[in-house]
Order: sequence, then structure tokens, then C-alpha cells
Amino acid sequence: MINGIIGKKVGMTQIFAPDGTVTPVTVIKAGPCIVVQKKSAAGPDGYNAVQLGLVEDRPVKLKRVNKPMRGHFEKTGGGVPPTRVLKEIRLEHSPDDIKVGDKVSVDQFKDGEIVDVTGRSKGRGFAGTVKRHGFNRGPESHGSMNVRAPGSIGASAFPSRVIKGTRAAGHMGDQRVTVKGLTVVRVDAERNLLMVRGAVPGAPGSVVIIKKSTKSR
Repeated sequence: MINGIIGKKVGMTQIFAPDGTVTPVTVIKAGPCIVVQKKSAAGPDGYNAVQLGLVEDRPVKLKRVNKPMRGHFEKTGGGVPPTRVLKEIRLEHSPDDIKVGDKVSVDQFKDGEIVDVTGRSKGRGFAGTVKRHGFNRGPESHGSMNVRAPGSIGASAFPSRVIKGTRAAGHMGDQRVTVKGLTVVRVDAERNLLMVRGAVPGAPGSVVIIKKSTKSR
């Protein structure tokens, strides 16, 4: 059984319960996906996994696929159409019962289930230490010139260098982030929509991977 699916973040909204309770949810258009490739621990790959392709409303034309990817899809025997998004899902068992071309839909999830969502966080560009790491600011009065400066970053006598991993200004965001323990509030199998409680990483329209949490098993 495949315990995950590829989706695209739609945005956030609210769900109202009959008693008036408000639940903030993130809407994800999950799937449908198709199995493009299988990997097993007994084979040359050394681990169990499946490669899924996200089937979108606007199909990919074959002439738009480069030669390496065209050959990759031709290995499936011609039964799998080219897709723009390909992601790999690890499996705990051998994928002997899974066939290339099998469809993976959102109906594998149910209300109240716990899932983990992986995406790419929003890029914030070059950021200072206050925004990037939450450093405190210096005094802002009496002519202070050390309001948002990082301060001392090492001793001069020993070790006379900046230790690796020292928090400093730099590129913020645009990283792979996994949010664990999110609850599935509602599943709309007809429209391939999955609504999870809380926020997930990424901007609207970004690709995310939804997997069933190991904590729920």
C-alpha cells in the first residue's frame, strides 16, 4: 500500500462546526497520481519506494518532454503519460503488489487521520540576524549605532576564528520543511481536495507531499 500522495497547496480557509467552533485549515489539491517507477530492496536500488507522477488538468505534450525524461517514461511501456511533477515515496514493504500505472487518489485518507506534510518554504531572500534567527536588538536611543548589528561573533585570542555554524545573516527560507502531526479535517474525493488543520509550508500553488504519519499507526 502506498502511504502518500503528491498535491498542490491551494490556500487557507475556515471550517465551521455545527456548534460554531472554527477550525483553520489548509486546502490541498491532492492527486490524482500515477505510479511511474518501482524500487525494491532486492533490486539495484537497495530500498523500497515508488515514484509518483502528479496528473494535472493540463496534460504535458510529448514534444515538451526532453530526451532523458522521454526515455524514462518510455520504460513504463507507454501506459503512463508524461507528468511535470515526479516525487518519490518510501515504502516499508516491497512493492510487489503495486504495478506501474496504478492510480493513487486522495480517498486513501480519512477524516481524523494524522499526516505529515512536506513542502518548500517561502524564500525570504537575504535577511539579517534579527529576522532570520530572532536576535535581540541593541539600544535605540542616545546615538546608538548597534541597533540591529549581530554583535560579537568570536574571541580574538582563542580560537581566533569564527566557529562553523555560527548564526549570521544570510539566505532565509526556500528550504525543504516537514510539518508533522497535522489532522485531516475533511476529504473531498470528488474534487481531489484534502483539508488539514493548521498551516503547511510553501506558497499557494507550490508542490507538497502528504504522507500518513507513523505516529498514527
